[in-house]
Amino acid sequence: MEDRRKEIIYFLANRYNISLQDAEEIVGFQFKFIAKRMASGVDNTIRLPYFGKFTVDKKRVMHLNRLKEEKNKKNAKKDIKKI
Repeated sequence: MEDRRKEIIYFLANRYNISLQDAEEIVGFQFKFIAKRMASGVDNTIRLPYFGKFTVDKKRVMHLNRLKEEKNKKNAKKDIKKI
């Protein structure tokens, strides 16, 4: 998979006469955008034309938030014991 990605980046850099770094940023931008939007919780579904839909399972988000809260509580208890 990584080899195919590098091939695409190299092809785009040569075709459009841009640096490899610029081509890599262009290819990776859409996925950074999706990750950022999903993390913000604004959208339930994000659609990339000609690529597909990315969705967030609400139950999974609730589970992850619960784990995060439990971890924060444990860390708070440890901090209190240190004092």
